[in-house]
Amino acid sequence: MKLRYPYKTKRFYPVSWPAQAIAPERGRVVLPMGKGRTSLVLPLDLPETSRSCTLVWNNGFELHVCVEIAQAENAPGEVHATIDLGEIHLAAVTTNTGKALIVTGRGIRTLKHQRSKQLGHIAKKQSRCKRYSRRWKKLQRAKNKQCRRAERRIRNQRHQATRQVVNFCVEHEVGSLFIGNPHGVRNHNNGTHHNQRMSLWEYGKDVDYLTHKSKQAHMSSFTGSERGTSSQCPSCGHKHKPRNRQWNCKHCGFKGHRDLVGSVNMHRLAFGGQIEFPRSFTYLRPSSLGKVVVGQTRPSVV
Repeated sequence: MKLRYPYKTKRFYPVSWPAQAIAPERGRVVLPMGKGRTSLVLPLDLPETSRSCTLVWNNGFELHVCVEIAQAENAPGEVHATIDLGEIHLAAVTTNTGKALIVTGRGIRTLKHQRSKQLGHIAKKQSRCKRYSRRWKKLQRAKNKQCRRAERRIRNQRHQATRQVVNFCVEHEVGSLFIGNPHGVRNHNNGTHHNQRMSLWEYGKDVDYLTHKSKQAHMSSFTGSERGTSSQCPSCGHKHKPRNRQWNCKHCGFKGHRDLVGSVNMHRLAFGGQIEFPRSFTYLRPSSLGKVVVGQTRPSVV
């Protein structure tokens, strides 16, 4: 495929201001537009560590601000951790010291489901209108507004969830982090409902967010295949397809959380050693301030 430069003139271009050109004041920020032009005044309180700004058109004007964040000088420790990404639970983390964390992703899935229903309702009305009519354009603006609102809320929850994962790793002195890549889950046709869920699962963004935040914390992170980790018993090695969120081994009677089973088995792929299944784990929601510690019991192997 031969690439070429864009040949169409864009309607909007991003406008950038360096740090020395920005005049932050109390309750507002002044952005100069050049000699003889009125400055752009926005009612915003920029943080003290803010630097350059860029005005971007994304179906509406957005101000992108660069903020300087202190980077860690040394790794938190030498503990190994693995992350199992999921569509229901965004991340399941286990360490080789017996600590575990689960961050739910049900809120993100609910926002995506709500967005799909709203867009379908608007599209049904739009199908009865003449294309590019006033009514059609009004519905199109409503559709874009719903998409932008849902995108902002989903991005906020993703940032909160990945931040909780990295804070957990820093708290337990994790130095090496393995992030499982579920690439290939969309290759199988498992019905309309399941295919829609898999198509809306943005696990690539989860990997990018976790990689960026772990680098900021001076942790070495790497990704790899996680194939077969969720279908193997961490106690006896028996393989079968699990059902529901509880993993029940048909061979030895082991019981445990399904996502934690996948994260525990990743230690063998990433670091070459199997670890014990954690006895308890912490369950967090992306926007919750508190946490819940759930006990995890294990029956003896028969």
